[in-house]
Amino acid sequence: MSILDRLKRKDPPRETYDPAVLRPVIRASICTGEKTAGFTEIATGRFREVMLVKNEADLRKFREQYGIEGEIKTVY
Repeated sequence: MSILDRLKRKDPPRETYDPAVLRPVIRASICTGEKTAGFTEIATGRFREVMLVKNEADLRKFREQYGIEGEIKTVY
């Protein structure tokens, strides 16, 4: 295996967030069913979008990227 192959396979660094300030949520549209993963600021309720969730693989990627375990609340 060449060095380039190894570099391509390297996992991206894990992102971090402060659970005391941010809560992971899935925001879903009632009309279109579109889902976005992101974080809600606990103090203000402001939503920060991270990625579009089209399927379970996208949700799994979001969880792995931020090290999220357990249930993620869905808001409409």
